[in-house]
Amino acid sequence: MEENNQQELKAEEEASATASIHGDVLEIILSHVPLIDLEHARCVSNTWNRAVFSSLRHLNPIKPWLIVHKQSTRHPYATTAHAYDPRSEVWLKIDQPPINHVSALRSSHSTLLYMQTSLQFAFSFDPLHLKWYRANAPLVWRTDPIVALVGHCVVVAGGTFDLGDDPLPLETYDLRIGKWDICQWIPTVLKDSPSSLWLSVAVDEHKMYVTEKSSGITHSFDPSTKTWFGPYDLRPGNHVFSSAIGFVNDSMVVVGLIGDSENVKGVKLWEAMKGTEMVELREIGEMPEELVGKLKGESACLPSIGLNTMGQFAYLHNPSDPGELILCEVADGACRWGSVRNVVGDDESRMQRLVFTCSDVGLGVLHDAICSGNRRFTVEDNIVD
Repeated sequence: MEENNQQELKAEEEASATASIHGDVLEIILSHVPLIDLEHARCVSNTWNRAVFSSLRHLNPIKPWLIVHKQSTRHPYATTAHAYDPRSEVWLKIDQPPINHVSALRSSHSTLLYMQTSLQFAFSFDPLHLKWYRANAPLVWRTDPIVALVGHCVVVAGGTFDLGDDPLPLETYDLRIGKWDICQWIPTVLKDSPSSLWLSVAVDEHKMYVTEKSSGITHSFDPSTKTWFGPYDLRPGNHVFSSAIGFVNDSMVVVGLIGDSENVKGVKLWEAMKGTEMVELREIGEMPEELVGKLKGESACLPSIGLNTMGQFAYLHNPSDPGELILCEVADGACRWGSVRNVVGDDESRMQRLVFTCSDVGLGVLHDAICSGNRRFTVEDNIVD
């Protein structure tokens, strides 16, 4: 035992001697190193491992990644993934095995990917989508529903059915027992605007929240009791013609487009204050005019906004022209804005499906992905405004 300890001590001393940078200087240097490279750097020695975690804790903390999935619309429907890491201000290409194609890749909110047919339902919710789950299709077939993961339940609601006009029931899939269940009653918002195109979805630990983008009318659903709550009015005012919801710093936020779809005059962010039946909205930030122009891109109109949220970050994009991505970091009740060019938003990608997710990716997640042997990360660029 003593001999082993001496060998470990000697190895660490040799590593430290080779890497002659120590203490605060090392931590400062590591704060400028991309997160993906820190996974390797922390393996140099125990000293470097401590410095990596100290740098992440005190100097340049980990921030949620935006992941852009691109799926070909032609057989064999190849899917690629690129991730933007705001901590490091770099894009990463994620080389991964082909996803076994079920149908078109979709996502209703920030973390969940899914594919569905009339016979099969496939979904993935871990940060880098290393694992896919497969289940029988929901009991009721529908197209373009909203799909969310709340706790151990996958919730499928809304959608349309070509052979009838009756509203479709909500269904939940319990991950623990692998079984679908039906909730017959649904709110008016899912009857009048059943397609996910017209709805914005957000989730917390206990509920799914659904907002009609044009009116701001919102309901919440608790899958543990199969109970709907609401309606709540989350429209900030008549000057907002379309809105989307998400959770930032564990608080619900509303992002609103001001003006009209052909003349967007501004974009604002509000926090929905909890504790009362009448929801109070508190304005916390407005997108700079220059970034509003970048958000519009070359589109003649902007009828709605794409929103992905995680931690302290909100990522916004124009669904019809996602060439520029807008970043909003909310800290101490204020917004810090920026933008980054979408490396996937080229002319070729216009003929392919783009799906956006947002994930907490830390060193543990990267370690598991690298050790799995089927993920490889390549830094692409660091273009950020």
